[in-house]
Amino acid sequence: MKLTKLFFTILTVAIATTFVGCSNDDDNTMAQIRVNGVVFDNGDDFNGDVDGDFTGNGGSATRTFVWFNNLTTADYNADITATVQGTFNMVVLDADGNTVLNRSLDGAVEPDSFSGVTDAGTSGVWSVTITVNSFTGDGSFSLSEGN
Repeated sequence: MKLTKLFFTILTVAIATTFVGCSNDDDNTMAQIRVNGVVFDNGDDFNGDVDGDFTGNGGSATRTFVWFNNLTTADYNADITATVQGTFNMVVLDADGNTVLNRSLDGAVEPDSFSGVTDAGTSGVWSVTITVNSFTGDGSFSLSEGN
C-alpha cells in the first residue's frame, strides 16, 4: 500500500501544472520561484538541503518539486524581505502524501517570516509546493532534513 501511495504522490507531482510566472498583454505583472538556483526544469527533484527564492511585481506562480528526505521531519524557514501585497505559501507532503506543513505569509501583515520543524511523517520522496499569489516583493525559503 505504501508503494501505491508513493507512486500516486510522484505521479501527482509529475502531472501537476506548474506556473513559473504569468503575464498578459495588458500589464507586465510577473512572479518567479527559483529552487537551488533553477527557475524551471521538468522533473525537478532534489536531495539534501533546498534553498529557494521568489520575486514578483503583482504576479502569481506555483512551483512543485520532489525532495528526498531520509528522516521523518524537516526543518523549514521562509522570509519575505520586501513586499507590500500578496501571499506566500509552502505545503509539504510526506512520502505517504500526508500534509506535514502548510504555512503562509501575507505581505500586508506581520510576521514576515516563519521557521520550525514539520510534523512527523514518512521518510522518502516528499512533495513540496511553493505558491506566491498577487505577490509584490521578494523573499526566500529553505528546507533541510529534520532531527
